[in-house]
Amino acid sequence: MKVIRWGIIGCGDVAEVKSGPAFNRIENSELIGVMRRNRAKVEDFAKRHNVPYWTDNADDLLNHKDINSIYVATPPSTHLRYALKALSLDKNVYLEKPMTLTSVEAEMIGEAVKQSKGKLSVAHYRRKLPAFVKVKELIDANSIGEILVVDIQILQPKKSKIVAQSEENWRLDPKVSGGGLFYDLAPHQIDLMYHYFGAFKSIAGFSTSVTNEMIEDTVNGIIEFNNGVQFRGVWNFNGSEVNNKEECIIYGTNGNINFSFYGECVVLKTKNRNDVLKFSNPKHIQEPMIASVVSYFNGESENPCSVKEGIIVMKALEKLSGRQ
Repeated sequence: MKVIRWGIIGCGDVAEVKSGPAFNRIENSELIGVMRRNRAKVEDFAKRHNVPYWTDNADDLLNHKDINSIYVATPPSTHLRYALKALSLDKNVYLEKPMTLTSVEAEMIGEAVKQSKGKLSVAHYRRKLPAFVKVKELIDANSIGEILVVDIQILQPKKSKIVAQSEENWRLDPKVSGGGLFYDLAPHQIDLMYHYFGAFKSIAGFSTSVTNEMIEDTVNGIIEFNNGVQFRGVWNFNGSEVNNKEECIIYGTNGNINFSFYGECVVLKTKNRNDVLKFSNPKHIQEPMIASVVSYFNGESENPCSVKEGIIVMKALEKLSGRQ
């Protein structure tokens, strides 16, 4: 078994706590290099996290002879370029979400994976957090009977507390993010729906743009799954704080499962049960997913989130927002 020796491209806010420190906490995993365009900031990150190599040049990191795996943690506008370069060098890739600006770019990465000796996983890390693992266990155990309907409501004011903060508000620049806050948050939610209920049969959606015609303020979408489950989702990012809401309810023939996408509580309600299950997320929230990725890169387990699944989510985002 080899050690997965990581290089991070884009050691900004996400890498600071959510992911970066986790690479040195996992067996057979070691973070040996980081890259950021700001030379002073990348040097500071490297010193604080005891990373031996740092650079402000992505090509230098990609070509580093001791690095065999790349974590692409930049905004989506550069995901395609860095993923294709890493795969061309036969290096493994752990790719942040949304995986690209468009599904066309995502498919280009999919083709590159086929031609490379490197492997790729998409960072839909909620799949491995305790609360969402529990939801899947409850579904698979038929705890609420046959699943009928799923309802997601994400209603947020313009300055939402659930949106990651960064020095530059690139999430509202579609040339950088792909599509505003919907493209930033919905990939996790849609991926979990795919993870729980399987293949999509049909998708339709509508959106409106009030503050910026290039990004969606409100998205209203429906999905039919191959297994017959029906889904409705509403996302709004310019509402009142009074209407603040963030929840998913899964309705079955014998009850329902209610949870937040921030992994703190799952409520199971049936005729005979009303269980409130509490969970604590790890300090470095991506650590369970990264551990699974390391295992996959070493050939010990299946891919925790494949490029094929990432492409499916990208296409779903486009259909839900009415772009397709």
